[in-house]
Amino acid sequence: MFDPEDVHYFAMFWLKIISRIPFLKRLISNQLAAKNDSLKKNVLGIEFPNPVGLAAGFDKNASYLNELEMLGFGSVEIGTVTPLAQSGNDRPRLFRLPADKALINRMGFNNEGVQKVAERLRIWKLKRPLSDKNRMIIGGNIGKNKITPNENAWKDYEICFTALHDVVDYFVVNVSSPNTPGLRELQEKDSLKIILTNLQSLNSKLQNPKPILLKIAPDLTLPQIDDVIDLALEIKLDGIVATNTTISREGLCNQSQATAKETGGLSGLPVQKRSTEIVKYLFEKTNGSIQILASGGIFTSADAREKLDAGASLIQIWTGFIYEGPAIVKKICSKL
Repeated sequence: MFDPEDVHYFAMFWLKIISRIPFLKRLISNQLAAKNDSLKKNVLGIEFPNPVGLAAGFDKNASYLNELEMLGFGSVEIGTVTPLAQSGNDRPRLFRLPADKALINRMGFNNEGVQKVAERLRIWKLKRPLSDKNRMIIGGNIGKNKITPNENAWKDYEICFTALHDVVDYFVVNVSSPNTPGLRELQEKDSLKIILTNLQSLNSKLQNPKPILLKIAPDLTLPQIDDVIDLALEIKLDGIVATNTTISREGLCNQSQATAKETGGLSGLPVQKRSTEIVKYLFEKTNGSIQILASGGIFTSADAREKLDAGASLIQIWTGFIYEGPAIVKKICSKL
C-alpha cells in the first residue's frame, strides 16, 4: 500500500527502537536467530555463524547492524559504498512486482560516503570484538562515484578499500550494478585487471590482508564469465559473488508488465534459475578452487540448498527478505 523505499526506512526505524529495549531484543533474537553450532561455516578463513547473509544494498550505510544481527543474519554486506557521499538516482527508484516475487531498483549507489560509513563500523567493531565467535560477519561492498570516469575508477576502489580495511571482514568489488552509467563496462577483463590487481597489491602489503571478491552480473555471456574466471585464477582472487541484478525482463507475468517498463536491475524469483546456472558453471570451471557466494532468488530453504548444491559456500538474500519477512533466516537455517 505504500512506497517501497519509504516503508524500508519506516520498518527499520521501528526495528531500531525495538532493538534498544533489552527485553524485546532478547525475545526477538531468541525467536528468530538460528543459534546452532552445526550451522557455522569457515569460508575465506572466516568463521560465519551461519551461511545466510544479507546482500549489499539493504544496509548501504551500516546503519542497522544491531537490528540485522537480532534477526539472525550470519553476515551483512554493507554498501555499495563510494568515496564521496551521493544521493543516487531520482525517486521513485524502487518498485515491487509481487506477482513475480521480484523487485526493480535503480537506486544508484546512494550512500553517505566511505568515511562516515567507516566511522560507524569502527563503533560497531568496538562492541563486537574478534574474539566473539558468534558475531555477525561484515562485508564491505565498494564502488565508484557516478562522477568518476571509468579510467580513474581504480582510484575510487582504492580509497574505499583503504578506508574500510580495518573495519570489515571481507571486500566485494561491485562493477556489475546496472544503475551507474558505464559501470558494467568495468567487467571487461582489461578494466577488471587494473582494479583488482591494484587492490591485491595493496592487500598484500598489509599485516592483516582481507579476502577480496568480485560481484558479477547474471547478464554476462559464457565467454565473458570465462574471462572473469581466467582473471580470478591468474591473480588468485578469493571469491566471486554470483549474481547481481539483471537488466533482462524475460519471463515476467502479465500483471508485472507495466512495472517491468521501469529501468533498473531486476531481482528476486526471475533471477533464480540464471543465478544458479552461473554458480554451477563457476564451480565446475574452477574445480571449486574459488569460493562462491550465491545471491539471486533465494526465498526458502530449498532455494538455499539449490545454491549450496550447485557449489556455493554461502548464500545471500535480499528480495526474499522483503517478501518472506524477518523470520526468513530462521526458516532457512532450520532446514539446513
